[in-house]
Formats: sequence, structure tokens, C-alpha cells
Amino acid sequence: MTIYDFTVMDSRRNEVPMSQYQGKVLLIVNTDRGCGFAPQYEELEELYEKYHNMGLEILDFPCNQFLNEDLGTPEENANIVKEKYGTTFPTFAQVEVNGREAHPLYEFLRDNSPEGPVPRLKWNFNKFLVSRNGMVLGRFAAAVHPRDLEAELEKVLISEEV
Repeated sequence: MTIYDFTVMDSRRNEVPMSQYQGKVLLIVNTDRGCGFAPQYEELEELYEKYHNMGLEILDFPCNQFLNEDLGTPEENANIVKEKYGTTFPTFAQVEVNGREAHPLYEFLRDNSPEGPVPRLKWNFNKFLVSRNGMVLGRFAAAVHPRDLEAELEKVLISEEV
């Protein structure tokens, strides 16, 4: 099983098969626009602009499980993030990342983390690096800034070039 076996909802509540990202290197991030880590959106956008043409996709999954700071409809949240931080990568509908209601994609990401299963994510802005063949290569906690992932991203993008 890979991440391509899942379907997610975009910010307009349309189903999106993850298989549409097959062949891309993914950075999947659970976010919260009201979180203290929200300025990382700017760094994520910088990475996206720099590496998108090499096959990088950044997938933004808002999550309201921690301090309930990401209120509003999925479309409103996506628009606010785009306006405030200038993001151009896709923002999806809000998901839960922990517990019984956790989205199956996040269950897969947590269960297949290279350092072993992660019982629960502790906060927003966890970043999962996924290979072009849909396998989880790494998980990076909220305190790890996106700019600190640049060398790892370059290595994966170059070594897995299509």
C-alpha cells in the first residue's frame, strides 16, 4: 500500500485521488493558520517555488485538533492562507491526524514513518517527506523549519528524477 491508494478532499470539498501525485516528491504538512508555527507557510512557499519544476508538491492539510485555531470553512481557510502568506501550493479540507477520526492518509503516514510507527502527532506543522513511489521517507516535527529540509529535498528530487 502507498499513499496513492487514498482519496482526500480539496478545499472545495471535491474528492482528489492521491494517485494524481504519483511520480512527484511530496511534502505533506498538517497545518493551522492560527498556530505559532504558521509563519512556516512562507518557507514552504519558498521551497515550492524553488523545487516545483523538479517535481516537488507541497500538500497542506489544515488540522484543528490542537488548539482549535483553524476555524472557518475549508475554502475560507485556503483563501486566508493564500492571501496572508502568498501560498500557491494546494490546501485541502481540514483533517484530523490523531485518534479514531484520523484521516486514513494520516494513519498511513504515522504508521509508515521511517523511525517506526508514530502513535500520535504532537502538534501542527509536522512534515512528511514522501518519495515519487509513494513511500514515506521521513517525518519532521513542527520545530524543524522547512528551510532546514532543503538539502534533504534536493537529494530526493535529484536521486529520484523521472
